[in-house]
Amino acid sequence: MEDNTGLKSACRLVTAEEVEYLHEYGWVKLKRFVDPDVLAKMLELAQEKMGTDADSNPLKAGMSPKAEGEAKGALAYFNAERSGGLSSPVLRPLIDDIGKSATLLLNRRANDGTNVGVRYYSDFFVPKLPSTKSSRHGGNGATAFHQDYITFAVDRTGGMTFWIPLEPYGPPAGTMSFVNGSHRFGVLGDYTTYGGSDALGVFPELRDLEMSEQMTYELGDITVHTHLTIHGAGANMMDRPRWGYLLVVQPEDICWNGSPCPNFDTSQMVPWQAMNDERFPLIG
Repeated sequence: MEDNTGLKSACRLVTAEEVEYLHEYGWVKLKRFVDPDVLAKMLELAQEKMGTDADSNPLKAGMSPKAEGEAKGALAYFNAERSGGLSSPVLRPLIDDIGKSATLLLNRRANDGTNVGVRYYSDFFVPKLPSTKSSRHGGNGATAFHQDYITFAVDRTGGMTFWIPLEPYGPPAGTMSFVNGSHRFGVLGDYTTYGGSDALGVFPELRDLEMSEQMTYELGDITVHTHLTIHGAGANMMDRPRWGYLLVVQPEDICWNGSPCPNFDTSQMVPWQAMNDERFPLIG
């Protein structure tokens, strides 16, 4: 792909129509967004880290295989592995290019009239493992309908997740569905407080909203959803992993809200501290 300067880019820019769709529905599918050559390199990198079975990455230090499986099996969504994207020659150019689109999708203006930018927050390889096979890491079940916001320990909304399948997938792979317009319901709590149910069970008014179809991704297609958007996914019914990569971005003016958070080290931080150090660089 080429950007508007004629230089090779890892992905294209979003369109005005795509920005409008995200703000209306809380999610948007970006067709032919990522260069297929970049996706091939990403898949190779993921398999180097996790094995071709997506289940061969190391267990957590000091944890037995059984305990590790139980810990991740409580989520059952996928086997997450940190990708190291900021220092990766494969992933960093994509992260920076996505930052340009993320700023457009955020669509916020500062007092001086310029666009509020976005910061990198985290990135992971997130393969969903086959439901018909046992797993060392868990990650082979369905994804209950939930909202992401509360898990990030930030003080304001505006964050988004770019979910990038590394191969073409359809519903049999356990792809996502979104509750259209659910981002307007505000913060709906953490999934661990749902008593074994999911957001659709705890907040039945969500069922009055339209549900998107379960996604079908051609190579290069991705989805973006806000951190207030309710979403879920089926189990992976294939006999192989559903390979995915996610990049989480946040508005450039985010602060830590003081809550415990597994995503970054808070030991030297104070509540309401701006998250503007080298861990959370501006992108785009």
